[in-house]
Amino acid sequence: MSEQDIPYSQACENNKQPILEVLKTAFTDVNRVLEIGSGTGQHAVYFAKHLPHLTWQTADQEQYHSAIQYWLTQVPSPNLLSPLPLSIPVNDIPSGTYDGFFSANTAHIMQKHEVQHMMHSIMRELPQHGVFCQYGPFTIDGKFSSQSNEDFHEKLIASGRGGYCDITQLQDWAQQLALSEIIEMPANNLMLLWHRA
Repeated sequence: MSEQDIPYSQACENNKQPILEVLKTAFTDVNRVLEIGSGTGQHAVYFAKHLPHLTWQTADQEQYHSAIQYWLTQVPSPNLLSPLPLSIPVNDIPSGTYDGFFSANTAHIMQKHEVQHMMHSIMRELPQHGVFCQYGPFTIDGKFSSQSNEDFHEKLIASGRGGYCDITQLQDWAQQLALSEIIEMPANNLMLLWHRA
């Protein structure tokens, strides 16, 4: 693979350490994590290396698997697994397998019905002691945290993406999950920590 073809996200590099600091606490008692939307795979290799007590399962649409596999080959970890095919709502989240879920920068890219399906699936599969860590930009009571976020939302809508989800909307879609914490993250992002209500 030539240098220009290497799958790389600058955003992943920028936010991986702040996210890891949250995951170290949130996933303390978690054993198996499913990452929904592994993208380039950069997050997966970094988090698996620094969270050796858990098994990290990558998952995404099949067109992203070669990118994820590239990073898994470059930075292997014994607790890091090759990607599962996951295209919501075509594929369902595997049942009874994971006590942790992680998803970064997916909800604003997905269509609203896809996010709703994801929240329903996690609500169904998250065990009593489990946790779902959801990272990205969201609105709160319909309000954007910055003008740049509002501008980005409009660009997403114009390009056919779903755009930002409101936290209240997510709660409505997953009423059996409790949003236990909203953590402010760099670059006007949030980390939402969900547990079973």
